[in-house]
Amino acid sequence: MVSNSELKRYQKKGEYSYAFGMFPTMEMLENRPDCAEKALLHSSVPEEGKERLCKLCAGKGIPVYENDRLVEKLREKENCFVIGVVRKYACELERTASHVVLVNPGDSGNLGTVIRTCVGFGIQNLALVEPAVDIFHPKTIRASMGALFRLNFHYYPSFQEYREEYGAGRDMYPFMLQGSVKLDGLEPMARPFSLIFGNEAAGLDNSFLEVGQSVRIAHSDGIDSLNLSLAAGIGIYHFTKGKF
Repeated sequence: MVSNSELKRYQKKGEYSYAFGMFPTMEMLENRPDCAEKALLHSSVPEEGKERLCKLCAGKGIPVYENDRLVEKLREKENCFVIGVVRKYACELERTASHVVLVNPGDSGNLGTVIRTCVGFGIQNLALVEPAVDIFHPKTIRASMGALFRLNFHYYPSFQEYREEYGAGRDMYPFMLQGSVKLDGLEPMARPFSLIFGNEAAGLDNSFLEVGQSVRIAHSDGIDSLNLSLAAGIGIYHFTKGKF
């Protein structure tokens, strides 16, 4: 276990990341206790919240430290009074489940929001095609509100590698401005699917027109495109509606 004196501000190449805030920390403790190193508390945490967190940690054998200086050193915002320390881990995707695929996502906030949306609508598998933003960045964890800890994820050097591993036995739907079918006219099949979205600036290139069934989300000409997290949310909702 990493000692408190060894903890530093988040580093991408480091072995640890941080869940900033009470709720993301509780999600870490509940869903990835095997990778939860410790919880750090500031003295400003209300007694009720402190008691709840300490009880959960005690039940899972995870240490809790009240250390104002350490919390203030690690946190990114002054209103953060709880930090969960998590050891980075690797996942594999479920072969028979549906996936969301993000090709070159570049924004931590968007990634976190997509993760939360996936989990909210029952998709627990996320593929990330590199280059891609760091899923363990505290901003990603915070934007996901800890939903990251309920999700399987895996990075792929190229979309082709993802397709070679998971292409058989599933339907693939790249979301593109040039998509040949409108989303609202599409009826998903019963078998597993992959919803594919491009990066915030460039979207998906034309090669994805040859991947599965290309889809477009119709909107007015008052905008040129939708934000990644919004487009993903619309697509995920359409493909999972009626299940909840």
